[in-house]
Amino acid sequence: MKSVAFFNNKGGVGKTTLLCNIASYLAIHKNYKILIIDADPQCNATQLLLDEDIVNELYEDSKSYTIHSIVHPLSIGKGYSEIIRPIEVDNFKLELLAGDPKLALKEDLLSQDWQSSISGDIRGLRTSFVFSELLSRCENYDLVFFDMGPSLGSINRAVLLACDFFLSPMSIDIFSLRAIENIAVALKEWRKRLSNALTQIPDDAIEDLPKQPKFDVQFIGYIAQQYNQKTKQGEKRAVDAYEKIMRRIPIEIQKHLVDTVTKAKIKDFRIGEIPNLYSLIPMSQSEHKPIFDLKAKDGVRGAHFTRVKDAELLFKKVSSNMIKNIEACG
Repeated sequence: MKSVAFFNNKGGVGKTTLLCNIASYLAIHKNYKILIIDADPQCNATQLLLDEDIVNELYEDSKSYTIHSIVHPLSIGKGYSEIIRPIEVDNFKLELLAGDPKLALKEDLLSQDWQSSISGDIRGLRTSFVFSELLSRCENYDLVFFDMGPSLGSINRAVLLACDFFLSPMSIDIFSLRAIENIAVALKEWRKRLSNALTQIPDDAIEDLPKQPKFDVQFIGYIAQQYNQKTKQGEKRAVDAYEKIMRRIPIEIQKHLVDTVTKAKIKDFRIGEIPNLYSLIPMSQSEHKPIFDLKAKDGVRGAHFTRVKDAELLFKKVSSNMIKNIEACG
C-alpha cells in the first residue's frame, strides 16, 4: 500500500475533482483497490462521491462513521480507534472514509499535542501520528489518497506526517507559485522539529507509536490545471497569459521542493496538465460520476461527447505519470 496526499495550501485549484477522477480512473481501468480519506473539514470529496440523500443521512446520524470517528477517541483519552468503516462508492469503484465538518473542532487538539510532541511528550506524539496509525490498518488497499483542505494547519500536518508521498495540484497564477515556497518552508520546519523530538524519546516509549516514527513524505510532482487553451499549428497549448506562468512552475518546484525536501529519484515532476473542463465539472458533480464516465443519460450532448473522451485521455495520462513517479521512489 502507498499513501498519497493531494496538497496545496492555496484553495480553489481543483484538488478534489482531480483526486476523485484519478482515483476512479485507476480503480475502473487499472483495477487498483483504492481508499479515499476525506481529511478536509469542508468535505468536498464526500459530497462529490456520494448522492445528496446519503450525505444528508450521514451527517444527520450522530452514530455515522467518519474521519471524526478516527480522531475523537484520542481527544477523550481512549486511544486509537479500533475499527475502520469505509463506504463503498459504486459509481467511482472505490471506497471512502467520509469527511466530517466536526474534524475542524480537532484542529486545536492536534495543534496543542504537536507542541507537546516536539518537546518529547509521548502522548502528544501519539496524537500527531493518528493518521499513521490509521494507515497501518489499510494494507489491503493498493493506494490510499488523502483529500486535504487548503492550509498549513495541524490537520494537514498530521496527514503529511503519515503519508508516503504528496503531489500538488496547481492553478496557473502567481499565488500558486507563492504556495510552493510556503509548503517547502513548513515541511522543513516540521521535519526538523519532529526529528529533534524523537531523539528525546526512550526506545521502549517509541515502540508505543505506529510503525517507525518519522516525517519522510516525498514530493512526487505537480499537475497544472484550470487554464484556457488555444490551437496553434495544430497543437493545443495554453493561451499566452497562462503559458508565461506555466514556464515558471518547474523552476520554482526545483528550487523549493526538489532540491530541499525530497529524495525522490524522479525524472519529470510535471505529472500532467488539465485545462478547463467547463460544464463537465458541474455535470460530474450533479451526477456523482467520474468526468470520463459521463453518458447521454447524465446530460452529455453534442460536443460534450468529444470533451468526455478528451478528459479520459487526460486522466489516463496523469494517472500513469503519477504511478510512474511513485514507482521511481522504490
